[in-house]
Amino acid sequence: MRRPGASGPGFGPGLRAWLLRLLLGLAAWRGGAAGRSPVCGCCPGPARSGSSVARYCGAHPALELQGRCCLGPGPGPGPAAIVGLDLGNCSLTFLCAAFPDASAAVVIDLTENPLENIPNTSFQGFTRLQSISLPLALECPGGSMAWDRITTQGDSRTCQGQKNPCNSSGDLAWLCPENSLCSPNGPGLVQCMCSGSYHGYKCLREGTFPVLLFYGILGAVTTSLSLLAWGTQRRKAKAS
Repeated sequence: MRRPGASGPGFGPGLRAWLLRLLLGLAAWRGGAAGRSPVCGCCPGPARSGSSVARYCGAHPALELQGRCCLGPGPGPGPAAIVGLDLGNCSLTFLCAAFPDASAAVVIDLTENPLENIPNTSFQGFTRLQSISLPLALECPGGSMAWDRITTQGDSRTCQGQKNPCNSSGDLAWLCPENSLCSPNGPGLVQCMCSGSYHGYKCLREGTFPVLLFYGILGAVTTSLSLLAWGTQRRKAKAS
């Protein structure tokens, strides 16, 4: 029986060193997992060796395959950018929720999936996309006019060379309101950006946005509502 005040068995130097290595390893693993988007793991296993994503990644030494993603240097010190995404043969009936994380992708492979329909809005912001392979039942995002070249092979369709809808004519022509400029926003998608000092609805207001006035009014309203709520609760507390 242990006497009061007696110390228990301590950790030896070897056990302490082992625990330290374990903690450092877990921290490194968590840091690497945090830097990678969930879209890279929404389908189990690595990228398929014969997919267009694997071929693209293997042709560029600066890129690296991790899970279903081909990763490259990001624009800043943050996590690496997803330049390729292989979700082929994943039994997908719809795109996973993290799919927008791959908006910087250059090549995407969605073949061998029972996908029935993908809304064009799913590719909003995918302005760098230059090649996407799809099941044959699906049309190219944005329609055939949004791509330079479309090929079919077996049960897959590949759309290559995303066109700039702002520089197109005919069906893809897009007219923005006065005082605004057309900007690509994905296959067949555009957004109108106010030019110069114009802002507001349809870019009808000119001059710098009144930031101080806006936040001043917002702060005054917030403070008034907070005081009103505090006064109401205080009266209720006194009444009870």
